[in-house]
Amino acid sequence: MKKELIIKNPQADFESIKKTDDNGVEYWTARELMAVLGYPRWESFDEVISRAIKSADNSSQITANHFRRLTKMVKIGSSSVREIKDWKLDRYACYLVAQNGDSAKPEIALAQTYFAIQTRKQEIFESLTNDDKRLFIRGEVANQNKKLFSTAKKAGVSNFGLFNNAGYKGLYDLSISEIERKKNIRKGELLDRAGSSELAANLFRITQTDDKLQKDKIIGDKKSRDAHFTIGRKVRKTIADIGGTMPEHLPVEKHIRELNKAKIKSLK
Repeated sequence: MKKELIIKNPQADFESIKKTDDNGVEYWTARELMAVLGYPRWESFDEVISRAIKSADNSSQITANHFRRLTKMVKIGSSSVREIKDWKLDRYACYLVAQNGDSAKPEIALAQTYFAIQTRKQEIFESLTNDDKRLFIRGEVANQNKKLFSTAKKAGVSNFGLFNNAGYKGLYDLSISEIERKKNIRKGELLDRAGSSELAANLFRITQTDDKLQKDKIIGDKKSRDAHFTIGRKVRKTIADIGGTMPEHLPVEKHIRELNKAKIKSLK
């Protein structure tokens, strides 16, 4: 049954076990990835990880940036626990694990394709100009906002203005109208005038709120607003923890509409 699911839609499986740490960095745990990649025994999968680490070493990578050893305590009886080994793997580490896995396994073949594509997408994104990054992330924000509002509607949200404002209040420590006045922009222009860093912060707020509403099965206007505010506040804390600039202090950029016009013109 699991193999069938992977073959039909590997992305759904890999993305469903993806986690995000306090710094907003995505990662997978080896114990969960092992099952998706068709390895029933930890000893066999740990050997694959060892080969992947060696590959990273041979490529002059700082392996600690991609592979982090973890230990966790698990119950083995009614009153006893034992320590087990695990790994925290970033996307590049997962790509190397897939490359060093048993290619006879259909799960590995699919993983190799999936992580290669995703890694390449990241490389392409990093090579984009700032304007192209803005266009790309703004499109993602629009798509994810639609998804969030659909989830919120199912959660019983009826006042979307208050729901939306709660997220902004958490992230910016200001209401949407206060942000617009501070940045001296027109009503409804915030995301269209935001730079790539500010858009990325909002994208993280949106996607994480959508996940929380669904995973915690939150129902009702107030509980949904509280969840949106809490996620916004956590994103704000992450920015503070890494010494970033708070979003309300980031400069406004050229309207995204102008970038679109310029892009269309350049293609003619």
